[in-house]
Amino acid sequence: MLHINPDKTLSHIAPEIYGQFSEHLGRCIYDGIYVGEDSDIPNVKGMRKDVVEALRALHLPVLRWPGGCFADEYHWRDGIGPKENRRRMVNTNWGGIVEDNRFGTHEFLELCDQLDCEPYIAVNLGSGTVQEAAEWIEYMTADGDSTITNLRKENGRTKPWHLKYVGIGNENWGCGGSMSPDFYANEYKRYQCFCKNYGNNKLYKVACGPSGEDYNWTKELMSRIDHEHANGISLHYYTVPGDWEHKGSATDFSDEEYYITISKALHIEDIIEKHLAIMDEYDPNHDIDLLVDEWGTWYDVEPGTNPGFLYQQNTMRDAIVTAASLNIFNKHSDRIAMANIAQVVNVLQAMILTEDTKILKTPTYDVFQMYKEHQDATLVESYAADAANRINEPVISYNDISIPALSESVSVTEQNGQKLLTITLSNTSLTDSLSVELELPIKYSFCGKASVAMLHAEARAYNTFDDPDRVRAFETEEDWNGNLQVVSLPACSVCRICCYVS
Repeated sequence: MLHINPDKTLSHIAPEIYGQFSEHLGRCIYDGIYVGEDSDIPNVKGMRKDVVEALRALHLPVLRWPGGCFADEYHWRDGIGPKENRRRMVNTNWGGIVEDNRFGTHEFLELCDQLDCEPYIAVNLGSGTVQEAAEWIEYMTADGDSTITNLRKENGRTKPWHLKYVGIGNENWGCGGSMSPDFYANEYKRYQCFCKNYGNNKLYKVACGPSGEDYNWTKELMSRIDHEHANGISLHYYTVPGDWEHKGSATDFSDEEYYITISKALHIEDIIEKHLAIMDEYDPNHDIDLLVDEWGTWYDVEPGTNPGFLYQQNTMRDAIVTAASLNIFNKHSDRIAMANIAQVVNVLQAMILTEDTKILKTPTYDVFQMYKEHQDATLVESYAADAANRINEPVISYNDISIPALSESVSVTEQNGQKLLTITLSNTSLTDSLSVELELPIKYSFCGKASVAMLHAEARAYNTFDDPDRVRAFETEEDWNGNLQVVSLPACSVCRICCYVS
């Protein structure tokens, strides 16, 4: 039984929890998002119309760019002005290809305008300079008659852009400079000091936080910064079934590898809670947020593709990972201000794959589509319980692996004076269906039509360009009344229910 209490509101679910990540990596930017204005592929100012339309349907709230590891070798002046004059550089992190900087600051912010989303800029702390960072912020957000603002105007943008989110450095413990936490903290404080607020534009500054279980990084960083320096710190966590040399196939995996993957995905909750406990020691008033600004599955690349392009397929297993992760983020929305899945197109756990003029939406896309009603809603109390109202979560055991069978979260919004519940559930079992009783307090009743979206398939099923709708969510309407309803979840499924209660 899933107990749901609409009266016990817990926290606001920031829309940014459903954010995305884009990097100059493989075919994410070029071919995936940007094809240029002269392309035969339909586009608006160089942005693929089909990709933009698909992402707009997700109500995409925020997009992070230009990386990733690429961010700490990216120099923003290389990506402005006439395209034929832009610097050609070797992308040393991803495949050693030549980056011609056709897609730069103006193009990215144009993309965000088309998507109607907030831009999240990652500033180069690793190989850049303080002056470079300061002038990039001025270029984007300042008005007036300075040399930098006039340069922007010469390049075609008269008014400054609105820019809220600025990450200062990326993975500076690794590809961003192999720094120690104390060295990075001092560099961060220096850089953020010169990233100024111009006019009415107020920056939300993000410090590079830990990778996975590196609790010492969090401790050392938090001991050296406070809310006057940072609004948030980042966390990166990837679900890798194997090890970093042999991550495992995206599509050809055993039942055991499936359960290992789900177990590792669920482990992010323990990681989040331990980092938050450390943050609480130094920030008891919770002035500094946690942003999970890189997360998702990471497998071996698809056979025959460039190893540096990180192109992988996306199965129903990935949909289960997505559902479980988003439910966890919802449940911790009192502290998590943003999350950005990696990456938006053609890289890692992508929403969308493209091939020339073709496009397909992955099972992960469907989960984001189903869960979008949580954006800007209020989390309410929900928990699995037995008849005596004792917490009792169903468990799946496979060999030495034990994981919860049910992943869930519930939110409420007010519409026309009524409470609208969004209930998201997933059944992690490969073989067994799961019957879930949804119980409201006796004072409440489900009323009217319930919209029920269901996504389920065999765990290894995925969409192809020849069969783009093999794994697709379907939606039905059901009459719901009373304070108790039963939902049957097929094996390996994700479900979203929207229903009014009174």
